[in-house]
Amino acid sequence: MPKSSSNPPLPPPLGQNAALFLDFDGTLVGLAPTPEAIEIPPALVPLLGDLRDQLGGALAVVSGRQIDSIDRFLAPLRLPAAGEHGVQRRDAEGRMQEQRAPDLVPILDIANELARVHEGLLVERKHAAIALHYRLAPQLEAVCRDAMSRAIAHDPMLELMHGKFVFEVKPSGVNKGVAIDAFMAEAPFAGRVPVFLGDDTTDESGFAVVQPRGGVAVKVGSGSSLALHRLESPLAVYEWLVQARDLLAARPGKETSSRPEDSPRSPR
Repeated sequence: MPKSSSNPPLPPPLGQNAALFLDFDGTLVGLAPTPEAIEIPPALVPLLGDLRDQLGGALAVVSGRQIDSIDRFLAPLRLPAAGEHGVQRRDAEGRMQEQRAPDLVPILDIANELARVHEGLLVERKHAAIALHYRLAPQLEAVCRDAMSRAIAHDPMLELMHGKFVFEVKPSGVNKGVAIDAFMAEAPFAGRVPVFLGDDTTDESGFAVVQPRGGVAVKVGSGSSLALHRLESPLAVYEWLVQARDLLAARPGKETSSRPEDSPRSPR
C-alpha cells in the first residue's frame, strides 16, 4: 500500500455508520516525559461519552497502554478497548480477553540493568510486554535498540516494536490491526465504516486494516504513513471530534460522509 502524500487531506466528517477507533498517547492526549505525566483535557471524557452514545457504542480506544491505565485516565468511562497493542481486549459487553504472558524475566533483567547504567531510561513492566522508554535520553536510542534486539534474538515468540522514544518487547503477531479486526467482527462495530486515528509507527498496522475495508485512516502529526488523511496534533483531533459530535447531534437519523473522496483538502 502506498504511503500518503506530503499534503494529505483532512479526514471527512464522521458518519453515523462509523466505527471509531482512537489511539491514546499522542492522539487523544499529548505526549509527556513519562506515561504517568500526561494531562487529560477536562472536556475530553464527556466528549468521548457523547460520541460513544451517538455511534451506538461503536467507539474503542486502541493503545499500547494497559486497559486499567486507560480506564484510570478516562474515568468514569469504561470504553471498549485494546491494550498492549491488542494483548488485552475488552469488548462492548465488558468481556475481557487477555493473552497469556510469556516469560519476560530475562528481558526485564536486561532492561533494568540498562536503566541502572544509563540515566534517563524508564522501564515499564506490562502484563505481556516490557517497554524501555528513552524520551528523557534520546541519545541512547541505538543502545536501547541493540540491547533489546539481542535480548529476543533467539525467541521467535517475541518481537521488538519501535514507537516514539520507546522500544517494546511483546508477543509476536499481536498488533493494533489484529485488534481492530476483532472488534469489527462483533456488535456494535460489525457492518460499520472503520475510522482509526493514531500518531505512531505502532498505529500503521491499524491503518493497513481500516483502509482496505473502505474506512478512514488518520495520521496525527508529522511523518510518513499509510494513512491517507492527517490531523496536525492532539488539539486538532479534539477539535475534529467536537465537530463530529456537533454534526451528529444536529443531524439525527442522517449520515454524514465517511468516504475519503468527500474530504476537504488540507489548508497546509
